[in-house]
Amino acid sequence: MNPVVEAVTNELIERSTATRQTYLDRMRYSMEHTPPKRKLSCGNLAHAFAANTDSEKTTIADQVYAPSIASDRLNSTNLGIITAYNDMLSAHQPLKDYPDQIKTATLALGSTAQVAGGVPAMCDGVTQGHEGMELSLFSRDVVALSTAVGLSHNMFDGNLFLGVCDKIVPGMMMGALEFGHLPAVFVPAGPMPTGMSNDEKAKQRQLFAEGKIDRRQMLEVESACYHSAGTCTFYGTANSNQMLMEMLGVQLAGASFVQPGTELRSALTKAAVEKLIRSTEPNGNYRPLYEVVTEKSIINALVGLLATGGSTNHSLHLVAIARCAGIMLDWSDIDRLSQAVPLLARVYPNGSADVNHFQQAGGMAYLVHELRRAELLNEDVVNIMGSDLSAYEYAPELENGEVVWKNRVTSSADTSVLTSVDNAFASNGGLSLLNGNLGKAIIKVSAVKEEHRKIEAPAAVFESQNEFIEAFNRGELFRDMIAVVRFQGPAANGMPELHKLTPLLGICQDRGFKVALVTDGRMSGASGKVPAAIHVSPEGLKGGIISKVRDGDTINLDANAGTLELLVSEEELHNRMTESYTPEMQTIGRGLFENFRAAVGIAELGAATVNPNHCP
Repeated sequence: MNPVVEAVTNELIERSTATRQTYLDRMRYSMEHTPPKRKLSCGNLAHAFAANTDSEKTTIADQVYAPSIASDRLNSTNLGIITAYNDMLSAHQPLKDYPDQIKTATLALGSTAQVAGGVPAMCDGVTQGHEGMELSLFSRDVVALSTAVGLSHNMFDGNLFLGVCDKIVPGMMMGALEFGHLPAVFVPAGPMPTGMSNDEKAKQRQLFAEGKIDRRQMLEVESACYHSAGTCTFYGTANSNQMLMEMLGVQLAGASFVQPGTELRSALTKAAVEKLIRSTEPNGNYRPLYEVVTEKSIINALVGLLATGGSTNHSLHLVAIARCAGIMLDWSDIDRLSQAVPLLARVYPNGSADVNHFQQAGGMAYLVHELRRAELLNEDVVNIMGSDLSAYEYAPELENGEVVWKNRVTSSADTSVLTSVDNAFASNGGLSLLNGNLGKAIIKVSAVKEEHRKIEAPAAVFESQNEFIEAFNRGELFRDMIAVVRFQGPAANGMPELHKLTPLLGICQDRGFKVALVTDGRMSGASGKVPAAIHVSPEGLKGGIISKVRDGDTINLDANAGTLELLVSEEELHNRMTESYTPEMQTIGRGLFENFRAAVGIAELGAATVNPNHCP
């Protein structure tokens, strides 16, 4: 096994000994003292299945009182469904019919399923650059809480999670881990077909920022990119989510990037139901979520994130997920693994291809094949497919209307999109930790050219995206500079993504200036060609040195060396006053989240408001 991966894994296990044991004790206690359905009274059960058909009521009653007669083929179970369906978001619109598909599949197997609850699903693409984006990160924890509420009725032997996008899947996993004594399967919806190329979209956005095309033309461009049901096709947080769920072992092999509305997509949903039923305690192959999500599978997921150049948001989400399982993952683990894991995928914004091209090139099956061949994965893990990782090297296909995994994918159909370990696009994963007197920050360099990875320049300080945009429009930013956009952290305003800055910074860079971004906010998986030190921790509102930066101060950002330094003497910094922060008027629902802003943890620990295992 790769010595770095092995060392990081072993250190994570040792670091997590106490908190992981606390979590496992809670899960085993839950199964022993509150087993599904068995301690519910007759009145409880009657309420729970009052709206079901008579035959379903009989089946559920038999699960409790006469389980041996429930089914000749499989012992009968009742499955819970947590859904993020809404029909405004393209990625979640296909989920509308999933509960009926799942129920049909469960009934055919002598089991039952119920929608346990819905969770909110907001879209960063809709709220980007607007007030609603300040609820985005907190929505993850709302999803976690909503998931727990839906499952609190204790009616379910196993749970299915229907979600796709940025904060929804991490939030569902955080909630699912509170019910880690039960098996769980995540069921995706798949990406929309390829539209306008991502490179062309980026060019058109810059033209719009320069005033060379109007709003109507820009809307036509965006509509050509985001044009139908399914996930957006660039490799941002939503598609990184799908990769992570496969690497964690809670999603069927090859299920991530099959397009909605296809026969294979429907067959995979049906297959997920059977896999889940077979993993439940009544069926003798009990595989609770706490056995699947371990220190080793978390490291496998992180290796997958690095190998594919995935979203920077997961430096928050994966940490938060891990800590909900009592696993003390931190940014140093990400940084060390990044130096050992080669970049194997070029998917926008790390290349011109989209996730459909990635899938056609060999997709997750080839990725897992290469990572296993290079001994970059922990092999002694269990998953929804079985007891090792070998199943994840096989692509799903249809045979007589059923899903089969027959063909192992051992070569790439397009090495410009998905390559081998021997011919990696880069020797490291491109997601790194920066350290210095400004604090800790995450930087994604897989889309940043080598000549732009080190910059020393004067600071241009802003306290909002809008301040930056106004300065750009006045022509003040066409110079060498490092833009410092502060008071964008979770405690200040919920840590919104700052995508509106991406095309403007790109214009400055294209005109020959040395530019970079330093912020305690987020940039997400759409981080582009300009070096961006993001998630600066501690944030400005919590006394971070970023709150003491002044216009004209020299900052040195060196992505290769992993440093982020404000070149001001310690004495000068000590004597400087921290800039004050005045929050905006709390409109568009933001007023309801005051407690979240007060309670949220630091970015390095996942920027979470929930901490069920009291991980420090």
